[in-house]
Amino acid sequence: MGYSNLKFPKDSVFLVTGGAGFIGSNLCEAILKMGYKVRCLDDLSTGKQANVDLFLDDPNYTFIKGDIKDLDICIEACEGVDYVLNQAAWGSVPRSIEMPLFYEKNNIMGTLNMMEAARQQGVKKFVYASSSSVYGDHPVLPKKEGQEGNLLSPYALTKRVDEEFAKLYTRLYGLDTYGMRYFNVFGRRQDPDGAYAAVIPKFIKMLMNDETPTINGDGMQSRDFTYIENVIEANLKACLAPHEAAGNAFNIAYGGREYLIDIYHSLTRALGKDIEPNFGPDRAGDIKHSNADISKAREMLGYDPDYDFDSGLKLAIDWYVENL
Repeated sequence: MGYSNLKFPKDSVFLVTGGAGFIGSNLCEAILKMGYKVRCLDDLSTGKQANVDLFLDDPNYTFIKGDIKDLDICIEACEGVDYVLNQAAWGSVPRSIEMPLFYEKNNIMGTLNMMEAARQQGVKKFVYASSSSVYGDHPVLPKKEGQEGNLLSPYALTKRVDEEFAKLYTRLYGLDTYGMRYFNVFGRRQDPDGAYAAVIPKFIKMLMNDETPTINGDGMQSRDFTYIENVIEANLKACLAPHEAAGNAFNIAYGGREYLIDIYHSLTRALGKDIEPNFGPDRAGDIKHSNADISKAREMLGYDPDYDFDSGLKLAIDWYVENL
């Protein structure tokens, strides 16, 4: 179960792009704990210096301040690397609607630079962050790879394009690529601040400060919230996946479905707060319901997530109570 018993060759080197971010810093931490070398590449545009500083005393850790939009830096960062975990990207559907050109440069050009650098440097496996947003307006639940609808945001488009390039890099150049279609990841070190903060940390912080959160829409939208440990497992298992699985994208989730209003009430109960939320307008570009079929990742990657929503939420709340 999980990933703690996974074995890589003893001198393995991992490059985590976006390693100062929420998912990236958790990947760095997990790999260092397993005893392998980690190189973190981040320009600190959305990642946090504090997340980088966590590991500076570890002799197996190297931080490179650099931008994936710079191909030369990508090539340099990939030198001598066995596995690339490409998490560097700009997130947020609503922000992408405001800044489509910026998203194209960061999320498409940047990811393509990393694939090309990985190819040139002979990297064994290239694992990259995709998103459940690629399902767009396809109404069927659970979401299944190969059943995608019309895209609803520039962010979703960038992730779909990344997947198509990855497929080509496997087919044309023999680079083993594996796409991680994340479904609403949450957990320790996820940023609660800012206009585009994810809903769980944002609500936790506001409730702890006795503020009234606003739920976009009626609260009846549902999501497959996925605890960070499951995402770490998926990335590491993709690094050990066979060549036959390469060129694919996989749903990375728990396979559950939680309604936003229910999550809100779970948080108020856990934190001992009696605060009714405000309700605002729906957000443009948002998918109403999301729930993943994870059978493809189970079969092809051996993905077997340990943490359901309730156990993950308890751990997340404990972390924020201790660290905020």
